[in-house]
Amino acid sequence: MADQATRWSGRVSLTPRILAVNAIALLMLAGGFFYLDTFRSRILDEREAQSAREARLMAEALGAVAPDARAALLGRLAADTGTRLRLYDRAGTKVADSVAQGVANFRLVDPTTDGWGQRSARWLDAIIDIVVGARRAPLYRDRSDAARWPDLRAVAGGAVQSTTIWRAPDRTPVVTAAAALSSGERLLSAVNARDVTERVRVERFRLSVVLIVVAAISLALSLFLARTIVNPLRRLARAAVRVRLGRAREVVVPRLPDRRDEIGMLARALSDMSLALRARIDATEAFAADVTHELKNPLASLRSAADALERVENPDQRAQLLAIVSDDVRRLDRLISDISDASRLDAQLARATFEAVDVGDMLAAQVAARAARGIPRGVRLRLDRRADEPLVVLGEGARLERVFANLIDNAVSFSPADGTVSIAARRSDDDLEVRVEDEGPGVPEEARESIFRRFHSVRPSAEAFGEHSGLGLAIARTIVEGHQGEISVEPREDRLQGARFVVRLPLADARRIEE
Repeated sequence: MADQATRWSGRVSLTPRILAVNAIALLMLAGGFFYLDTFRSRILDEREAQSAREARLMAEALGAVAPDARAALLGRLAADTGTRLRLYDRAGTKVADSVAQGVANFRLVDPTTDGWGQRSARWLDAIIDIVVGARRAPLYRDRSDAARWPDLRAVAGGAVQSTTIWRAPDRTPVVTAAAALSSGERLLSAVNARDVTERVRVERFRLSVVLIVVAAISLALSLFLARTIVNPLRRLARAAVRVRLGRAREVVVPRLPDRRDEIGMLARALSDMSLALRARIDATEAFAADVTHELKNPLASLRSAADALERVENPDQRAQLLAIVSDDVRRLDRLISDISDASRLDAQLARATFEAVDVGDMLAAQVAARAARGIPRGVRLRLDRRADEPLVVLGEGARLERVFANLIDNAVSFSPADGTVSIAARRSDDDLEVRVEDEGPGVPEEARESIFRRFHSVRPSAEAFGEHSGLGLAIARTIVEGHQGEISVEPREDRLQGARFVVRLPLADARRIEE
């Protein structure tokens, strides 16, 4: 469902999508133009009710005076109210007209004489009326026959008053109202309410100004937002494509250090990822070169011995050459096994499921097993730990067991005859600390980091040549770091000769183990 919901957006760039989202708000604001039609209808309803009230009051005033004084009062009322007033008798004959008395306050504008501004306004009025479906009022025409006025006919039919809204030639409203006098005559008023149209147009103009300003600001902010989002994403995408094409060494992924938002976080994450990828590629290439170099030595020795076997007939020399061949084969087998383990170690640790492992019990079992098998040259193993203190970490037991096995093997190989290898395990704050100390020649300070490199092996004597691949400490560091720990070489505190390897691993939280 999530893929279907965003399927349409996958075909549209971010810039038009940002603009479209902001345009929706502008369209909602533009809907205020159509609200103005409701505003106009409400004003016209109020004006229609006002004309009806005025017609009724003026009819009552005219009915209260003598018939010969009605014409003069009609003129004064027309001048005061701004309307055209006409008085009809019972038969529908016009007996008085404010225009005939010189009150020229009702004049319809000829639209053909208007300028382009008024014509544009009328054109906009017509478009909005069509869009909102406004009711089109009948066209107003000045009629002399009273029978043709719907207001007068309604009053003659028994209504007290009647009103009608007309449309002037210039699309302004004309409001007519009729009311009956007490003596039976009928009064007709007409007013061209151009002020209603002007008010609507003024409000429309104000809304247009607001809409234009808001649209300009929204467009500028949208473009700014698109620029600050789209442009960095495009730079990151181009860099990612170049990395994918195999140009990782020459690609510099922008880190955008000034960006503290999600784009900056993404840029720095991609940059770190590309650097890690570059480092992994470099490590892989260096590892391949080291493997090639390490394999050449036993292969060269093996080839030399095999070539010599064809020419040597002395049984003792042939036996010596066969022993060399056997040693080289074992060396190759051990080297290939260690290389295979080292190459798969990172991937295996990434997929491993960590469980609670008691390192104290593990070390005790290793020491006991080695003592039972026998240790060469009379080297002794001594384990120092509190039996009642659990030393539990979260990890893969087989891998951690190999770490300590490599360290113990390394210490035994460097220890002199009848020497002692001390193994101590204890708590240190929230970490487990395991120390493996020997009485060998020790590790020079300048070499304490290089000994963890792959294929770095410095044996104490020629007898040990070929028995170690130089990958043991490198594998141990990879495993320890895969368990969020660290391994290092430190000087012995007792100032005795020898090396001390220290492994620190985070202790397991008891609550996490129970879960």
